[in-house]
Amino acid sequence: MKLILLGAPGAGKGTQGIIISDKYSIPIISTGDMLRAAIREGTELGLHAKSLIDKGALVPDAVIMAMLKERLQKSDCSNGFILDGVPRTINQAEALAEITEIDKVLEIHVPDEFIIDRITNRIVCPKCGASYNAVSKRPREEGICDRCGSKLEARADDNKETLLERLSVYHKMTEPLKDFYADQGKLVVIDGTESVDDVTVKVLETLRG
Repeated sequence: MKLILLGAPGAGKGTQGIIISDKYSIPIISTGDMLRAAIREGTELGLHAKSLIDKGALVPDAVIMAMLKERLQKSDCSNGFILDGVPRTINQAEALAEITEIDKVLEIHVPDEFIIDRITNRIVCPKCGASYNAVSKRPREEGICDRCGSKLEARADDNKETLLERLSVYHKMTEPLKDFYADQGKLVVIDGTESVDDVTVKVLETLRG
């Protein structure tokens, strides 16, 4: 299964991605994780990306997609993968199509006003990426991740001003991917305003279908 997760920041992609990954034993691949891994492993592309990041420059699409191609060739992707945060633009999506065929694209749709309320109360696990909400989705033990036992924390950029900017960028740069994949018959839109469990049921039903 080769899957892309779409959705605005805070829509719940991370939460659903972990559930899908656990159920189907396929890795979640995000731009940030991919960059950090390549830099940590000292690959040629990773070192090049690090040199750009250290200068404060953006890593260009060509480098991101080359790193993605390299990542998808690893053995843990043999049965599929979940892409979260990549592709971000039509250009990246077109480049991805030259690397591999995508089976399905799931958009977790949540209105902006709902996301703002959700994100300003979000706490996350810095180790495994699990996400919780201080109001609506609390961990079993206060401040501790249910999955790995690490201490939870609030992200520095989970504030309203930063979030509004991130939402604006998403709507301008990434949301056009919906039409791109809908035209290929690969897009499925799921209501992300329901409970995590209800969203999960719909996600898994879609993947079985």
